[in-house]
Amino acid sequence: MIENVISFISEALYSYVLIILLILAGLYFTVRTRFAPFRLFGEQIRAVTEKPEDGKSVSSFQALMVSTASRVGTGNIVGVSTAICLGGFGSVFWMWIIAIIGSASAFIESTLAQIYKKKGPDGCYGGPAYYIQGALKNRVLAVVFSVLLIITYGVGFNMLASYNLQSTFSAYKFYNPEISPWIIGLTVAVAVGYCLLGGGKRVVKITSVLVPVMGVAYILVALAVTLLNIKTLPMVFTRIFEEAFDLQSIFGGFSGSCVMFGIKRGLFSNEAGVGSAPNASASADVSHPAKQGLVQVLSVFIDTILVCSATAFFCLCSGVEPTAELSGAPYVQAALSKTLGSFGPIFITVSMILFAFTTLLGNLYYVDQGIFFILGKIPGKRFKTAYNVISALLIFVGAGLSADLLWGVADITMGAMALINIPVIFILGKYAIRALKDYEKQKKEGKEPVFRAKDIDLPHEVDYWK
Repeated sequence: MIENVISFISEALYSYVLIILLILAGLYFTVRTRFAPFRLFGEQIRAVTEKPEDGKSVSSFQALMVSTASRVGTGNIVGVSTAICLGGFGSVFWMWIIAIIGSASAFIESTLAQIYKKKGPDGCYGGPAYYIQGALKNRVLAVVFSVLLIITYGVGFNMLASYNLQSTFSAYKFYNPEISPWIIGLTVAVAVGYCLLGGGKRVVKITSVLVPVMGVAYILVALAVTLLNIKTLPMVFTRIFEEAFDLQSIFGGFSGSCVMFGIKRGLFSNEAGVGSAPNASASADVSHPAKQGLVQVLSVFIDTILVCSATAFFCLCSGVEPTAELSGAPYVQAALSKTLGSFGPIFITVSMILFAFTTLLGNLYYVDQGIFFILGKIPGKRFKTAYNVISALLIFVGAGLSADLLWGVADITMGAMALINIPVIFILGKYAIRALKDYEKQKKEGKEPVFRAKDIDLPHEVDYWK
């Protein structure tokens, strides 16, 4: 009964409200920024390599890696596979669309997070809760958003990541569906708990090393598999575009269509407009807020255009036909096994371990930010210990629950975050757009852009940019 209720809410949310909201927001900000995500690609690369002046604060690259650690995760493998198996080839196209359109929303929310960030003992911090409270003067809505952030990332996404990880072991003979999920879940929970004891800085260090290595290795293997099956590539492209615009299939059963699954899994993967990445963006020490906005655009492209596409192409080019029975990790393993033999499942298992591990750490960084906002201070040692134990227990429990239940919970809580964040950035987006114009004006004058709040007539009090 619980699964049926969650499924009903999820379908209603993604069939009507969120699809309209995400597309309208993305198109609006794409036009208002004069197609900045594409026009300023060179600036994105330059901004991500900038180092903080003191050499010690969180850099743009490190903030990018924390947000990418959360974005680039099990959803890039299992999520893409699920979308293809249940929604068909056309779902890949709609993943691309939601990433391309959503990248402008990612720029706006991350730029706002920088503008309204706060000073703390260990550097700067911020996110949607802070620009909701600071600019809209609505503490209640900011707390509601923070609670949703904690539930989405600490409960929904982390339990789902744990489940997705253990599911990759189902291809091996030693896997026992009654016992193995719990053993794997316990192992992952202990490993994550160890990292949590080191605090936020250990999270930043670990993710900044693992994410690039993991992402590059995964894309290279996916490219190799695609090249080995290059003859099937034209057929794959043809089916992607044909099924993406099969109107009879789409409108005949929208809740199970390629559009629905493409947008749901695409949003789950890249998180553009959800309001999660701004929590990492605010921690970066940069000279201008627009720089970090451009960096987060790059994160959306890395996640969907590179990593999700890598999964889609090596699966679809393998010749293994996606079916509902293969949905999730089994389809990816079957596709790789056909091309690479026994190496395929092993590679996916190793990838999933790294993807899941960095996702879990990145998610809990966001949970820390939500708790800190609600309490207004850094929690005491006892609170932190209790919180770490609960986080580890949720990871353990998630490994043995139902996939449909976990996907449904994650989709609903993530959708609720977007329902708050997108209208807010609609209201406050003009300040991010002014910041972008200020940034481009200084670049044209040959200056290194430095931001001052008064230059964009910001009417709100801020900790920085004076």
